[in-house]
Amino acid sequence: MKFMIPFISAMLPIAPFAQSQSGGASGVPSVAIPKTTAVLVIQTAKQGVTPQQIMDVIPAEIRATVKLYLDGKIRQWYSRGDGKGVIFLVDAKTEDEARTLMETLPLAKEQLMDHQYIPVGPLMPLRALIGPGAQNK
Repeated sequence: MKFMIPFISAMLPIAPFAQSQSGGASGVPSVAIPKTTAVLVIQTAKQGVTPQQIMDVIPAEIRATVKLYLDGKIRQWYSRGDGKGVIFLVDAKTEDEARTLMETLPLAKEQLMDHQYIPVGPLMPLRALIGPGAQNK
Protein backbone atom coordinates (compact mmCIF):
# COMPACT_ATOMS: atom_id res chain seq x y z
CA MET A 1 0.00 0.00 0.00
CA LYS A 2 2.94 2.35 0.65
CA PHE A 3 3.83 2.34 -3.05
CA MET A 4 0.35 3.47 -4.18
CA ILE A 5 0.67 7.22 -3.59
CA PRO A 6 4.12 7.56 -5.20
CA PHE A 7 2.94 5.35 -8.08
CA ILE A 8 -0.20 7.41 -8.69
CA SER A 9 1.77 10.65 -8.38
CA ALA A 10 4.31 9.37 -10.90
CA MET A 11 1.53 8.33 -13.29
CA LEU A 12 -0.22 11.72 -13.38
CA PRO A 13 2.24 13.37 -15.81
CA ILE A 14 1.80 10.47 -18.23
CA ALA A 15 -1.96 10.19 -17.80
CA PRO A 16 -2.71 11.13 -21.43
CA PHE A 17 -0.52 8.23 -22.61
CA ALA A 18 -1.94 5.78 -20.09
CA GLN A 19 -5.41 6.79 -21.23
CA SER A 20 -4.69 6.64 -24.95
CA GLN A 21 -6.55 4.28 -27.18
CA SER A 22 -5.68 2.97 -30.61
CA GLY A 23 -5.50 6.43 -32.14
CA GLY A 24 -7.15 8.16 -35.02
CA ALA A 25 -6.32 8.29 -38.71
CA SER A 26 -3.55 10.80 -38.05
CA GLY A 27 -1.72 8.30 -35.85
CA VAL A 28 -2.07 10.58 -32.82
CA PRO A 29 -3.41 8.66 -29.82
CA SER A 30 -6.82 9.77 -28.65
CA VAL A 31 -7.32 10.37 -24.95
CA ALA A 32 -10.02 8.44 -23.13
CA ILE A 33 -12.33 10.79 -21.29
CA PRO A 34 -13.24 9.52 -17.82
CA LYS A 35 -16.87 8.60 -17.37
CA THR A 36 -18.64 11.32 -15.40
CA THR A 37 -19.84 9.85 -12.12
CA ALA A 38 -20.62 13.12 -10.31
CA VAL A 39 -20.48 16.87 -10.75
CA LEU A 40 -18.63 19.16 -8.38
CA VAL A 41 -20.61 22.37 -7.90
CA ILE A 42 -18.86 25.41 -6.45
CA GLN A 43 -21.34 27.99 -5.24
CA THR A 44 -20.40 31.59 -4.37
CA ALA A 45 -22.45 34.70 -3.73
CA LYS A 46 -22.91 36.94 -6.74
CA GLN A 47 -21.10 40.25 -6.65
CA GLY A 48 -23.16 42.82 -4.75
CA VAL A 49 -25.16 40.26 -2.77
CA THR A 50 -25.05 41.00 0.95
CA PRO A 51 -24.69 38.42 3.71
CA GLN A 52 -28.12 39.52 4.98
CA GLN A 53 -29.75 38.68 1.64
CA ILE A 54 -28.32 35.18 1.90
CA MET A 55 -29.28 34.78 5.57
CA ASP A 56 -32.88 35.71 4.73
CA VAL A 57 -33.07 32.65 2.43
CA ILE A 58 -30.77 30.26 4.29
CA PRO A 59 -33.43 28.42 6.40
CA ALA A 60 -35.28 27.38 3.22
CA GLU A 61 -31.94 26.61 1.51
CA ILE A 62 -30.87 24.29 4.32
CA ARG A 63 -34.18 22.39 4.28
CA ALA A 64 -34.04 21.98 0.49
CA THR A 65 -30.38 20.89 0.58
CA VAL A 66 -31.05 18.30 3.30
CA LYS A 67 -33.98 16.94 1.27
CA LEU A 68 -31.74 16.55 -1.80
CA TYR A 69 -29.14 14.81 0.38
CA LEU A 70 -31.74 12.42 1.82
CA ASP A 71 -33.01 11.75 -1.73
CA GLY A 72 -29.45 10.79 -2.76
CA LYS A 73 -29.02 13.72 -5.15
CA ILE A 74 -26.30 15.48 -3.15
CA ARG A 75 -23.58 13.06 -2.03
CA GLN A 76 -21.53 15.49 0.04
CA TRP A 77 -21.36 19.17 0.82
CA TYR A 78 -18.74 21.40 2.35
CA SER A 79 -18.19 24.98 3.41
CA ARG A 80 -15.36 26.61 1.49
CA GLY A 81 -12.29 27.17 3.66
CA ASP A 82 -12.17 30.79 2.57
CA GLY A 83 -15.75 31.38 3.72
CA LYS A 84 -16.91 32.40 0.24
CA GLY A 85 -19.52 29.73 -0.35
CA VAL A 86 -20.14 26.00 -0.48
CA ILE A 87 -19.11 22.99 -2.54
CA PHE A 88 -21.49 20.19 -3.44
CA LEU A 89 -20.70 16.78 -4.90
CA VAL A 90 -23.87 16.10 -6.89
CA ASP A 91 -24.98 12.68 -8.12
CA ALA A 92 -25.32 13.62 -11.79
CA LYS A 93 -23.98 12.29 -15.08
CA THR A 94 -23.85 15.70 -16.82
CA GLU A 95 -23.42 19.38 -16.03
CA ASP A 96 -26.95 20.01 -17.29
CA GLU A 97 -28.37 17.42 -14.90
CA ALA A 98 -26.51 19.05 -11.98
CA ARG A 99 -27.57 22.54 -13.10
CA THR A 100 -31.23 21.49 -13.24
CA LEU A 101 -30.94 20.11 -9.70
CA MET A 102 -29.16 23.17 -8.29
CA GLU A 103 -31.73 25.52 -9.84
CA THR A 104 -34.35 24.01 -7.54
CA LEU A 105 -32.62 25.47 -4.47
CA PRO A 106 -33.94 28.72 -2.97
CA LEU A 107 -30.68 30.71 -3.28
CA ALA A 108 -30.55 29.87 -6.99
CA LYS A 109 -34.23 30.76 -7.45
CA GLU A 110 -33.52 34.16 -5.88
CA GLN A 111 -30.50 34.49 -8.24
CA LEU A 112 -28.15 35.21 -5.34
CA MET A 113 -25.44 32.68 -6.22
CA ASP A 114 -22.99 31.94 -9.01
CA HIS A 115 -22.32 28.29 -9.79
CA GLN A 116 -19.34 26.57 -11.34
CA TYR A 117 -19.89 23.01 -12.59
CA ILE A 118 -17.03 20.51 -12.91
CA PRO A 119 -17.79 16.95 -14.08
CA VAL A 120 -15.63 14.38 -12.26
CA GLY A 121 -14.97 10.68 -12.68
CA PRO A 122 -12.53 7.91 -11.88
CA LEU A 123 -8.79 8.63 -11.90
CA MET A 124 -7.93 7.07 -15.26
CA PRO A 125 -4.24 6.15 -14.59
CA LEU A 126 -5.49 3.65 -12.00
CA ARG A 127 -6.44 1.36 -14.92
CA ALA A 128 -2.71 0.63 -15.27
CA LEU A 129 -2.88 -1.14 -11.89
CA ILE A 130 -5.39 -3.74 -13.04
CA GLY A 131 -3.45 -5.05 -16.01
CA PRO A 132 -3.18 -5.04 -19.78
CA GLY A 133 -6.33 -4.51 -21.78
CA ALA A 134 -8.14 -2.86 -18.88
CA GLN A 135 -7.91 0.52 -20.60
CA ASN A 136 -10.38 -0.62 -23.26
CA LYS A 137 -13.01 -1.91 -20.86
